[in-house]
Amino acid sequence: MRILHMLTLALAMLAAGPARAQTYPAKPIRLVVGYSPGGGNDVMARIVAAKLQDRLGQPVVVENKAGAQSIIAAELVAKAAPDGYTLLVAPSGPMTINPAIYSKLPYSPRDDFAPVSLIAEFPLLLAVTASLPVKTVPELIAYARSRPQDANYASSAAPFQLAAELFNQKTGSKFVHVPFKGSGDAVAAVATGTVIMTISDAGPIAAGLQGGSIRALAVTSAARHPAFPGVPTMAEAGIADMVITLWTGIVAPAGTPEPIVKRLQAEIAAVMRLPDVRERYASLGIDAVSSTPQDYARRIADDIARWTAIARAADIKLN
Repeated sequence: MRILHMLTLALAMLAAGPARAQTYPAKPIRLVVGYSPGGGNDVMARIVAAKLQDRLGQPVVVENKAGAQSIIAAELVAKAAPDGYTLLVAPSGPMTINPAIYSKLPYSPRDDFAPVSLIAEFPLLLAVTASLPVKTVPELIAYARSRPQDANYASSAAPFQLAAELFNQKTGSKFVHVPFKGSGDAVAAVATGTVIMTISDAGPIAAGLQGGSIRALAVTSAARHPAFPGVPTMAEAGIADMVITLWTGIVAPAGTPEPIVKRLQAEIAAVMRLPDVRERYASLGIDAVSSTPQDYARRIADDIARWTAIARAADIKLN
C-alpha cells in the first residue's frame, strides 16, 4: 500500500505541472530588476512588462532591488518559489561577469535559474562630461595622464566596471572606479561633472547626448552603431580588441515547470517582435531579440568562460 501511495503521489506531481501551466498566470507576476529606476535594464524591463501583461492578462510588476552588482536581486529570485510568479531581468553582469570576478556568490547562474529568453543585445558607449576639454579617446587618455587626480569613471554593474578596467589596461590609464546603484545614476554623475567618464549602456546616455551634457567618444561594437553613426568604434579610436556586446534576458527560478517556461518564452518572443518595442529599443541603441531557453543557457555558459578569461588577463577579482 505504501508503494502504491508513493506512485500515486508521484503521478499527481507530474500531472500538476501541465495543470498549473493551463491556469498560469492566475495572479500578478514580479519582474525583479537588480538596478535602480532609470537605468538601461530598468527601462527595458518596463517596456517588456507593459506588453507582457497585455498578453498574459495579469499585471507584470517591475520591482527594483538595486545594489551589490545585482547580487541581491539574483539571490532573491534564485530562492523564490519556482512557480513562474517571480522572474529576474538577467543581464550579462549577474549571469556571466559576476562569476568571473567574484570568488564567492550566493547563487549559481547555471544551476539556480531556468533561462526563459533573451530580450536585448547592445554595445557600450564610452562617454565623458561635455565640458571636459576632450573630443577623442587619445585626448581623453592624455587628459587623464596630465590630471590624474581627476581621472575617474562611474559604473553601476560588473560589465561596465570590467570594460573600464579593460580600457585602463589597454591604454595604460589609471581611471579610478566610482560605484553607483544604477546606470542612470552613473550617467547623471557624468552629466553633472561629478565623475568625468563612464563606459555604459547607451540607453541612459542617449538623453545626455541629446541634451548636450554628455559627449560620446567611442562605441564598443565591431562596426559603427546605426543609432550613433557619428561615434567611432573603439578600433577606430585606436583601441584594438575591445569589442563588447552585452545582453539582457529573463530567467525564472530553477525547477519552474517546463510548460510555464515555454509559455513565458513564447509570449516574450511575441513581445520582442512588436514594431513599437523594436523602435523604442532602437532609439536607445538596443537590439530587440529573443531566444529559446536552450540557446540562452548556451550563451550564459559561453560568456562565463569568455569573461573569466578577460578578468584573469586584467587581474580583476573581487571578494
